[in-house]
Amino acid sequence: MNTKAIYAACLFAALNICTLSARAEADVSEKTYTYGTQLDIRKVVSLKEDASPSCGVVNAQLTYLDSHNATQVLDYSKISDNCASEN
Repeated sequence: MNTKAIYAACLFAALNICTLSARAEADVSEKTYTYGTQLDIRKVVSLKEDASPSCGVVNAQLTYLDSHNATQVLDYSKISDNCASEN
């Protein structure tokens, strides 16, 4: 085998690994929290909330890893972080 073929094979293998992880992330489905939902959270990956200039209820999203290291996304409602200074 010549070096060009080896480089091409390595590049092809690296691209397959990258697309495999991208496909795994694409399989994540969003769930909406309801009262009594049982959560299996091993590690929180990110927390996001809709931008709101005032105090009030906003939509938020929790991305986390469960006990099987699968990525899960949970949508929920919460009081805006802008309410921290208000009583």
